[in-house]
Amino acid sequence: MNNALEELKNLYKPYRFTKKKNVTIIDSTSGSYVVKEKSSNKVQDAYHYLLSRNFDYFPKLAEENSRHEVNVFEYIPEVEIPKEQKALDMMDLVALLHNKTTYYKEITEDKYKEIYDNIKNNIVYTRAYYDDLYNRLIEIIYPSPSEYLLLRNIYKIYAALNYAEDQLDKWYDNTKDDLKERVAFIHNNLETDHYILSDKGYLISWEKSKIDSPILDLITFYQKEYLNFNFETLLNKYLHSYPLKPNELDLFYLVISIPPIIKLETPEINCTKNMRTKLDYIFKTESLIAKMTNDGDK
Repeated sequence: MNNALEELKNLYKPYRFTKKKNVTIIDSTSGSYVVKEKSSNKVQDAYHYLLSRNFDYFPKLAEENSRHEVNVFEYIPEVEIPKEQKALDMMDLVALLHNKTTYYKEITEDKYKEIYDNIKNNIVYTRAYYDDLYNRLIEIIYPSPSEYLLLRNIYKIYAALNYAEDQLDKWYDNTKDDLKERVAFIHNNLETDHYILSDKGYLISWEKSKIDSPILDLITFYQKEYLNFNFETLLNKYLHSYPLKPNELDLFYLVISIPPIIKLETPEINCTKNMRTKLDYIFKTESLIAKMTNDGDK
């Protein structure tokens, strides 16, 4: 990237470089730009496709010269708004993205069987992990705070695994004969830090984008930021603009219900905090699914 920055110095005549996370901001007399390393032309390809679908809610590329090891984007000045409003606005934009790029493709039952097997293997692995961990912990006479916290709540982990396993079988039985899959262009790296509000809303960081099931964007966002928001409100906002089919919602719920792996690490204070955060995921997910499915039954 250093070589690319030297080239860009000659091109933009910058008076200031600012390093921010994994990007460099260039301020010059001709404007401000964001420089980010690239490993492929995936962003350019994504932009070209999105423009063909009349979706332009992303920072324009200021420099597309393939000899550079970087992408150079226009700098978007951000308007500060409450984080809850930012998340709601992002849900609107993600729903628009999915609406503008949705299509149906024919598949075989093998595709659903592959999804089933992958999720099943994840559940089996997670259950075996907690079986082994629990069997070791119950032998400890004086458990640490993190160990005690896990022992007190292990029943919730098994309840979540049982729910996921039961819902997986139901999802497969209800879906395997549907040989048309709904797909869309997904961002695949959703978090509120990747949404900027300026003259309009922008999504940034498209390096992982691809065509796949729209629920993957929701799964990614939820698993990253479950502690930060009321996801019942966010999901309802999204579903108002982009209603998911019952089998898509079922798959979303069962995937997020699978408990995360909680590792016992040192130091103990960090381990206990991590344990509490992961357990909060399980409790919050159970509550979210109960509220959303009960609402759907009314």
